[in-house]
Amino acid sequence: MPENNSPIFCNYDESDYQNRFWGEGKRAYEDASEAIALERLLPKSGRLMLEIGAGAGRNTLRYRGYERIVLMDYALTQLQQAQQRLGKSDRFIYVTADVYHMPFADGLFDGATMIRVLHHLSEIHSALAEIQRVMQYQSVFILEFANKRNLKAIFRYLTGKQDWNPFSPEQVEFAELNFDNHPDTVRKALIENGFIPEKVLTVSNLRIESLKKEENLDWMLKLESALQYLASPFKLSPSIFIRNRQSLEKPDAVDWEFFKCPSCHSYEIVEESVKVHCHSCGRDYPIIDGIYDFRLK
Repeated sequence: MPENNSPIFCNYDESDYQNRFWGEGKRAYEDASEAIALERLLPKSGRLMLEIGAGAGRNTLRYRGYERIVLMDYALTQLQQAQQRLGKSDRFIYVTADVYHMPFADGLFDGATMIRVLHHLSEIHSALAEIQRVMQYQSVFILEFANKRNLKAIFRYLTGKQDWNPFSPEQVEFAELNFDNHPDTVRKALIENGFIPEKVLTVSNLRIESLKKEENLDWMLKLESALQYLASPFKLSPSIFIRNRQSLEKPDAVDWEFFKCPSCHSYEIVEESVKVHCHSCGRDYPIIDGIYDFRLK
């Protein structure tokens, strides 16, 4: 959790999340299912992509149509792993920041994704408003969220094994700093914050531990590919992807505008050798081995 006025969220800094959760092929089915969904939802080309909650860069190379990609995560150690994986190049820009106070110019990005992040945010409206701020008019935003109204939750609720109601609209914290959201609530929040939902895919439809074995992966993914389309009207999967358009007309960022002070919101911000300095509020943001640290802490 940050030491500022941001709503509470989960922080994976100094954690072994990448190896513990994604390592050793334990989530090969989920990872491949997300790759299928992204292939279907992403634009064929773009100029500048913002990957919110990039972590160690698991999905970054899947945005191959984009000329440049900003990997943003609150956890410095996760971005250091991403940098080790992807290298230092002009195509990748590494930034630590929180989604409620992003250090980017208004109308900067023509694409953005936020995958496996919303379920760690206690307040989604403020996050969506900030994402909308940094996106260009008609740009594409792909959002993934953990679905409260999934089949497992419905079965557990109807059989008395679960207290919370999967059909009710409010967010539920099923574990500390892990939140499920109702599809209708997420859709409403997107629309209220200037996005138009265009396409929905249900993802990880076969997320059943007894099935997730290496010998089953091929047929599971073939069935998953079909279910992402066929089951999408029902929205009963544990994970849901939504492609949205930013609907609010505004000017795009001009060429010299990229960073914006997340503290005072000034454009009077200058990059120096080992830091970014804001001439308006006097705040310094360190550059740590090529990673811009804009965390307000």
